[in-house]
Amino acid sequence: MKRIAVITMGVKLDDENGYTRFRFLPEFLVEKGYEVDLITSSFQHWAKEQRNIKDINKGNYPFRLRFIEEPGYKKNIDLRRIRSHRIAAKNLRKMLELDGNYDLIYCEIPPNDVALSAAEYANERGIPFVVDVNDLWPEAMQMVIDIPIISNLLFYPLLRDAEKVYKLCSGVIGTSDEYAGRPFQRNSKDIPKETVYVGNEISAFDDGAKANMQEVNKGSDEFWVTYAGTIGTSYDIRTMVQAADELKKRGYSDIYFKILGGGPLKVELENYAKSLTGNVEFAGYVPYEKMAAYLKKSDILVNSFVKKAPQSIVNKIGDYLAAGKPMINTCSSDEFKNKVLSDGFGINIEAEDKKALADAILGLYNNQEERELMGRKAREVAEEQFDRPNSYNKIVKLISELIKKD
Repeated sequence: MKRIAVITMGVKLDDENGYTRFRFLPEFLVEKGYEVDLITSSFQHWAKEQRNIKDINKGNYPFRLRFIEEPGYKKNIDLRRIRSHRIAAKNLRKMLELDGNYDLIYCEIPPNDVALSAAEYANERGIPFVVDVNDLWPEAMQMVIDIPIISNLLFYPLLRDAEKVYKLCSGVIGTSDEYAGRPFQRNSKDIPKETVYVGNEISAFDDGAKANMQEVNKGSDEFWVTYAGTIGTSYDIRTMVQAADELKKRGYSDIYFKILGGGPLKVELENYAKSLTGNVEFAGYVPYEKMAAYLKKSDILVNSFVKKAPQSIVNKIGDYLAAGKPMINTCSSDEFKNKVLSDGFGINIEAEDKKALADAILGLYNNQEERELMGRKAREVAEEQFDRPNSYNKIVKLISELIKKD
């Protein structure tokens, strides 16, 4: 049986918050006949605390869990995070040297230095290395810390490590076409690549929504505009709050904005919303199953980003589409804007424009037929392109071909 290491610093294990892409993938690979080690951090990124590894190891996982020692950090954008990842990269290297007898290594990037440790080890051992591009560092960080010359110097090590990883990889998986193409910007290697959206398990989404519909109370005369995700620098929740105020002033007292999730700007924006007149509820973090019910009960979903945000097709999109609701998109990614239009599940508007957002909401508010059409198309796209039991077969195929070739 072929042995694969799946390496990620951010994964949701049992009873944790976080992303599930790298929880699903190792399970899926085990189902396909591989022996899999999931290698992740001792530090839980979303809780910002060390994991209780002793308790976690009592759980029942179909793969082997291995933990990289990492000191941790308090903020997403923080010098201590860079230092923490640097230590994790060294500890990963020690772990692999101690027990790294794999037929293939599959590793998420970022963090860039952790991915580089894995890539260099795989290269030295002569085994295939597949990089899974989930975000672009330093591009995303430079959006937050954008100081001429200084930012370039500060983030140069991240750029250098990324380019080294891309030169060493044997195959590429990207969560968007843009991300899948990033490793080839400065290198012309002839290696396989695939775009595999983060996606979700639609059956789990539907089951969760069904079980929680009665827990989410919506008045019969209420029209919901909903955002689910991080409340941070890249995400334009402020304009949603302003649009809610604008709509209330125009006399639409039945339009309610629901903001699901947490993040560094939640308290600030919650207080800002209280200073205005709009109907805005910050529901905080809600379990995935209940979030699914919120999305299903909503009338419009907003993929809300600031103008400079570097993101492309993010984690929440699979859940938004599965809900079967029209989407208003402010993400500036050309790839995603084109997809919104070509697949017909929503509309694009300029980011950070409260009037444009308010007008777009009213356009859909006043056209039930268009909302229903966009919602049907959204669900079709979810089932065809974002349902993991289908879409992740492309990852398995790429891995299988690389192992056979090796």
